[in-house]
Amino acid sequence: MPKVFEWRGYRFFFYAHEGTPLEPAHIHVRKDGKEAKFWLRPFVSLAYNRGFNGLELKRIAGQVMSKRDEIERHWHGFFEI
Repeated sequence: MPKVFEWRGYRFFFYAHEGTPLEPAHIHVRKDGKEAKFWLRPFVSLAYNRGFNGLELKRIAGQVMSKRDEIERHWHGFFEI
């Protein structure tokens, strides 16, 4: 599970095996047993949520939007795309 960054206890990461064929670029977020997944393109959007409340999702989405380029660099570097 390559970690991209942490923010306020939230861990932003992706799984080393993201399906065959590889899914489009996205990021997983985990904290306190809760997890969400966000697609990065064509715009940041929630793929699923397991336990975060609306305010948490809004804050997490803001971080994903502000760091989307960094997340994509990590994604493409790791998967050598």
